[in-house]
Amino acid sequence: MNRTAKYSAPALDKGLDILEHLSDNVAPLSQAEIATGLGRSPNEIYRVLVGLEARGYILRDESSGKYRLSLKLYTLSHTHSPIEQLTQAAQLPMMELAETVGQSCHLSVPYEGKLMVVSQVKSPEPVSLSISEGTLFPLFSTTSGRVLLAHYSEEQLEKLLIDAGQEPHLSAEQKQQLLAELETIRRDRYHFAPSDITMGVTDCAAFVGMAGSGLTAAVAASSLTSTLGRHHDRDSIAAAVLNTADKINQRLGIHRAG
Repeated sequence: MNRTAKYSAPALDKGLDILEHLSDNVAPLSQAEIATGLGRSPNEIYRVLVGLEARGYILRDESSGKYRLSLKLYTLSHTHSPIEQLTQAAQLPMMELAETVGQSCHLSVPYEGKLMVVSQVKSPEPVSLSISEGTLFPLFSTTSGRVLLAHYSEEQLEKLLIDAGQEPHLSAEQKQQLLAELETIRRDRYHFAPSDITMGVTDCAAFVGMAGSGLTAAVAASSLTSTLGRHHDRDSIAAAVLNTADKINQRLGIHRAG
């Protein structure tokens, strides 16, 4: 039996349907318009509308009688910071990743045009790499940074290039090569490359979060280049990092399309 069907709560489903439908429409909607949009009768949703209004999730205009969302959902969603949500969701999957590949891993987010490490899990091996939380790195010259950049719009990339002082030094050909590389990363969902920051280190990073939202990050495993191939090859590490990114997304309530 389908788990969703087995534990369904019709009244709750109606309430969530109403909230989601109102969020999809800029203009306030009447009871009849909401019912039509949901494929239900006005009587079916009346008590749910009353309940949502009483709890402060929706507001009803006194003159038109139409409903719109209040700011309550926004307030609730901002009770905890996105960084706190990310680090809590990532902790267990990152521990599992470090154990699986025998390498250190870290979670990074974009911060004021740079890359900031917000969480790390050390390798279970006696010798491991360590990156202090709060450390800032350039976005363009890090594996995690390029994973994040791959999900930026072209306008955002242009601004970052200018702010980083790289725009005047890039030829049209170099810019096209950069865009092509970022497109490949976006398609593959991960980036595996030698570190431009630390000699002898190879990083594999995957995207976490939802492009265009305030909740974006990159999870990465950092390996000593000389150890690659002894226990884990490139493909197995990439698969493990992608699996970790998917687990973090699931714990954040984000489900990848397809």
